[in-house]
Amino acid sequence: MNPDFRYIFPCWSAKKFFLLIALLILGFGRVAAQTTTPSPTPQKNKKPLSHEKPVPQQDIIDILKNAFHHNLPIKPDSISHKKGELHISVIPAVAYTLMTRTAVVIAANGAFYTDEAENANLSTINTSLAYTQNHQIIFPIHTSIWTKGNKINLLGDWRIYRYPQYTYGLGPHTSLKNADLLVYSYVTLRETIQKMVVPDFFVGLGYNLDYHWDITEAGLGEGIQTDFQKYGGTQKSVSSGLSLKLLYDTRRNPINPVPGEYASITYRPNTTWMGSDRNWQYLLAEFRKYIQLPDNSQNILAFWSYNWITVSGNPPYLDMPSTAWDEFNNVGRGYIQSRFRGRNLIYLESEYRFRLTRNGLIGGVIFVNAQCVSNWPGNTFDTVWPGMGAGLRLKVNKHSNTNMCLDYGFGVDGSQGLYFGLGEMF
Repeated sequence: MNPDFRYIFPCWSAKKFFLLIALLILGFGRVAAQTTTPSPTPQKNKKPLSHEKPVPQQDIIDILKNAFHHNLPIKPDSISHKKGELHISVIPAVAYTLMTRTAVVIAANGAFYTDEAENANLSTINTSLAYTQNHQIIFPIHTSIWTKGNKINLLGDWRIYRYPQYTYGLGPHTSLKNADLLVYSYVTLRETIQKMVVPDFFVGLGYNLDYHWDITEAGLGEGIQTDFQKYGGTQKSVSSGLSLKLLYDTRRNPINPVPGEYASITYRPNTTWMGSDRNWQYLLAEFRKYIQLPDNSQNILAFWSYNWITVSGNPPYLDMPSTAWDEFNNVGRGYIQSRFRGRNLIYLESEYRFRLTRNGLIGGVIFVNAQCVSNWPGNTFDTVWPGMGAGLRLKVNKHSNTNMCLDYGFGVDGSQGLYFGLGEMF
C-alpha cells in the first residue's frame, strides 16, 4: 500500500541497520521455528498443511496487553466484516533528512468494510502529518472507499505541502553535485469515481488539479544556468484536467496485499479550458502482482511496474515524473526524492516479503528495482539506474494487517538511505 509518508534517513549507516536485522533474526528465529499461524486475511482455495497448528496472530497492542494488562482478552486475528467497524493504526516518529532536517511525524491509517459480504473489499484512509525544523508542513490524505458489492470505488489523493526540494536537472545523466534547491507551496486534488463493469474490472472518471506557487530557486551560482531555467520554470504552475481510468484489481486488502493482481491505465489531458496553464497530456500504466511463495506459507513475492509517458505538450517542470513522486512517494528506493526527472519514466521493482515470527509480529523484506527517465532535450532512453535493499516489518494492527516499515536502500553513485512508512510500499 501504500503508506503514505516516507522519510529518508541519511544519518543511519548501512552497517548499523543490517546489524539490527541480524539481531532480530537471531532473537526471533526460535519463536518462528516453534509456531505456525493462519493468514489474517481470509483467502480462497488456501489449504493449510496437515501438521500446522494455528497460533493467534499478534501485533504491538497484544504485546502491550500481555506486558501490562494480563487480564485483558486478545481480540480475534482478522477484521470482522461488520459494516462500519473502523480499525485505526497510528505511529508517531521523529525523522531526519537533508531536505527537512529534524521532523516530527504522525502517520495513520483506517480500515473498514461497507459490506458484510465475505468477498467485500477493504476500504482504507491513509494520512500523515509532518512538521519540520525548516518550518515545512507535509499533509497527504489517500482514500479508497468501496460501496456495497464492490460496485463503486471512490479514490482520493489530497496533499498540502510547503516544501523545499532538491532537483538535480533533467534526464538520466545528472549528478548529486548539481543539487539545486527549489522551495514552493503545493496543493494537489485528485478524485476518481470507478464503477465495476464486470467482477474486478472498473472504468473510472476523475478530476485532477496540481497547483504549485511561490516557487523560488537557489540556483547553482552566478552565470550557471540550471535545467529549471532552461526548461522555462516559472514562479507558479497549474495543471488541471479530467482523467479516464481503466482498472483491474483482485486485491481485497490494499494495505498489505496477499495473492492478487492490480493493473491500471490512466489517461489525463490537462487543458486550458479547465484552468491549466497549458495543454498537455500523459498516460500512466501501472501493474502489480502478488504471489504466495511457497504456496502454503505467508510469504509474498511482489512485482511492481510503474510507467509514465507524456503523450503531447510540455508539462510544468514540477509536474514531470520523478523519483519518489508517485502517489505514495515510493518509486526508486535507494535514491533521494527528485533524483531523476524527465518527460517519461519507466520503473520496475520486485520485493520478497517474509515472516521472521510465525505469529506475524516481525517480518522482513528484500527488494531490487530499476528506474529510467528519458533524455532531455531529446526523448530517448539509454540509462538504467538500479537500486536494492532490505527492511524490517513490525505488525501494528493485525486486524487491518498493517505493518510499520523500516527499509534501507542502496543506489548507484553513493546514493543510500533509510525509509520509514506505515503499510507496504506497494
